[in-house]
Amino acid sequence: MPRKRPVVKAAPRLTKTEENLLWRLEHGYQLETDPLGGGLLLRNLKDNLVVRAASANQSTIKALEDRGMIHANTQGLITIWRAKRKPAK
Repeated sequence: MPRKRPVVKAAPRLTKTEENLLWRLEHGYQLETDPLGGGLLLRNLKDNLVVRAASANQSTIKALEDRGMIHANTQGLITIWRAKRKPAK
């Protein structure tokens, strides 16, 4: 009797927006909420430069959180998201 092959689920693909946001979070940025305007800001931790995350929205963040790629930290009115560290090989 032939054995059944194990079912392998393919990893879900990331959208361009998710890839871009995740790349930035892995390369020295943090994503945070704007307490005044309610939008999303990307802050470069090296030089403190702040830019708007124009293409990212709450559903983008939720999708990355659900996949376990980013985590949130709430500090008062501001929520900060950072990329999770990849396990060392």
